[in-house]
Amino acid sequence: MAQVSGPGVSGAGVSGPGVSGLTRLLGYAGLLPQAALLVLILGLHDPSGVVHGMAFFYAALIFSFIGGIWWGFAMRRPAGPGALVWAAVAPTVVTIVLVALAVHGSLRWAMVAVASGLFLTLLVDRALVRAGEAPAGWMGLRVPLSLGLGVLTILAAMM
Repeated sequence: MAQVSGPGVSGAGVSGPGVSGLTRLLGYAGLLPQAALLVLILGLHDPSGVVHGMAFFYAALIFSFIGGIWWGFAMRRPAGPGALVWAAVAPTVVTIVLVALAVHGSLRWAMVAVASGLFLTLLVDRALVRAGEAPAGWMGLRVPLSLGLGVLTILAAMM
């Protein structure tokens, strides 16, 4: 295992070869759809709420995808998945509840809630790094992506 240090890592062992340049590029490219939707909201003022709905859907999709990543980490554990398997399904379950809020309550509050969920994913990612299960550079990728998508989603909700 390679050793890594940085904010919140404290020299914890990290497995694997690390986050590749292509992975980093594709990860950052994942912010482009939400940025484009924000630009559309700013330009169209979205009176029907369709673009806001798309922004919610995209953030919720990525939130659920992060749970899928954790599921993969959980399935790799030699001693069994443990509590990580429950954390892995949480984003999808929360997303289902937020879809109900978006449809029957407030789309904009659902957007803020999914953005908050994206911020909270960093706690699980940090635990994966500390346990030595995440690749080197994991938090260097996950922090800007989760914060970036969360901020873009909240900005879209505010417009």
